[in-house]
Amino acid sequence: MNSKISSKHYIEPDVLLVHKPVGITSFDVVRKLRNILSIKKIGHAGTLDPLAHGLMIVGIGSGTKKMTQYLKLPKTYIAEILVGKSTTTGDLEGDVVDEKYVEKSDMKSSELEAKVLEMKGSHVLQVPLYSAIKVQGKALYAYAREGKKPPYIPEKEMNIHSVQYLDDYRSGTHHVVRVRLEVSSGSYIRTLGEEFGKRIGYPATLKSLYRVAIDTYLDKNAYHLITKKKTNASIVHAIIELLFGKK
Repeated sequence: MNSKISSKHYIEPDVLLVHKPVGITSFDVVRKLRNILSIKKIGHAGTLDPLAHGLMIVGIGSGTKKMTQYLKLPKTYIAEILVGKSTTTGDLEGDVVDEKYVEKSDMKSSELEAKVLEMKGSHVLQVPLYSAIKVQGKALYAYAREGKKPPYIPEKEMNIHSVQYLDDYRSGTHHVVRVRLEVSSGSYIRTLGEEFGKRIGYPATLKSLYRVAIDTYLDKNAYHLITKKKTNASIVHAIIELLFGKK
């Protein structure tokens, strides 16, 4: 075992809990762990989008064969839903496709809480266009990146086992509702966030997403990857590129 990773981060000798920070992909997590552990055979049980952070379960060596069983476990998230804007990706990475000024009078906390609690249960919804679900052998995100319309967008049953309203706050001309929800494996929080927006009459997208648990495994017990902070030199370089780089 690598000295940088403690035994407390392992739930089995070959299965590791890892915290993915914001700004990197799930594959980046695997790549970094390969360097840290000097092991090539590494896989994970459930992707997190680049803008999301939180718990990943990672198989090391023989542990990669166990990932299917962990993949099926329920997951718990804290999500911030930005009300008043929808995007192509369902989060802030995408292009804005709809935007609407949010009336303060529509954002009463008691009413928002009631709408949040109504989300508990089963939902049959279209999967996000920017997802790895395949249609006629091609991932949906591949159609989207090529600017092509897929033959159809599949629907999927998504179950919210429990949901809790945490708080809400104003964000410029928009509003943010923060919720905690436990969902079945394979549920898309981006889609559920958009569905919440529809139920209150506004476009919506995810502002942030934190996976706090996978079944009984907690993010607080995970190994935290260290990401390099940008230096002043790199910031200066970025400014120079912006001012004098090729248009």
